Amino acid sequence: MDAPRNLLDLTPADARATISAWVTASGLPAYRARQVEARLWQRPVGAWTEAMELPVLLRDQLEAAFPLARLATGAVQQSTDGTQKFLWELADGEKVESVLIPTASRRTLCISSQAGCALGCTFCATGRMGFRRNLAAWEIVAQVREIILRNPDDKPTNIVFMGMGEPLLNWPAVDTALTILNAPEGLGIGARHITVSTVGIVPGMERLAARPEQFRLAISLHSPRADQRLAIMPIEKKYPLREVLAAAANFARRITFEYVLIAGRNDTDDDAAILASLARKLGAHVNLLPLHPGGDPALVPTDGRGIRSFRDRLLDHGVEAVVRRSRGLDIDAACGQLHVKMARREPQVR
Repeated sequence: MDAPRNLLDLTPADARATISAWVTASGLPAYRARQVEARLWQRPVGAWTEAMELPVLLRDQLEAAFPLARLATGAVQQSTDGTQKFLWELADGEKVESVLIPTASRRTLCISSQAGCALGCTFCATGRMGFRRNLAAWEIVAQVREIILRNPDDKPTNIVFMGMGEPLLNWPAVDTALTILNAPEGLGIGARHITVSTVGIVPGMERLAARPEQFRLAISLHSPRADQRLAIMPIEKKYPLREVLAAAANFARRITFEYVLIAGRNDTDDDAAILASLARKLGAHVNLLPLHPGGDPALVPTDGRGIRSFRDRLLDHGVEAVVRRSRGLDIDAACGQLHVKMARREPQVR
């Protein structure tokens, strides 16, 4: 007997081919393949037993041949501002996070691509955890699928790869996940509504740029000076800022610079002027982010007045800049915070 296969780990085209071949081999009418395919992403079910339009025998056969993998819900937190934080438990005991951020016009889901992170950015809670492992493609997209299974009305309109991990260090799985997220036979989310955030993994940036879809790119810049950036982002040593910016210049789509403001580190008028110069050359938009707790406790957030002043400096230099309002501060919504808090509560096993 063939081992069960995970259809959720395949692109929609590969899943369709696999289902069609199985339907044919099982002597079933061809329309059954379309019914089965629709239950993967378009109208997802948690188990084949829930697909009531299928005969009981067929549901049992599907459970044996293609069981639907699931993420277990480890914790859910609801903020007073509507933000929801999810801690997902993977089959091997690892945990990852997603954050659903609703606004009047969209529902943005921030998803993880790795369990932990190897990059060690000093301001990031995930970076302090260290690297555990890459996520499989289905584990990445299942963060979206589980949200829909919980409440179809919460289906995200926008996806950002800004959760735990560095997406471009897990490119094979992220590549497949992007296809599933975007394809009409998958989740059907427009490419311009999907953003991949990176600290500047140059080979991965080149691979993303080579895809034909209009996926968005966000670069975690956090300093416009190489020496200053190295002090807070060790990846600067492997992929220097000049190489990251050169790769960004070859990205023929809108780019965003993500910039966490840290008091006395990257928030001076000179920093704003240099950042503006870099942004103008690339036509980049700048997202200014308050520093969240969870990283190096020695780092101090720039206060609200300083953040607004920094933004105004960028605007004066002709750069589009927005201060992103912190969401979910009452529920540990920043990347890695909930994982760290839950880990502290778990009994330590020798």
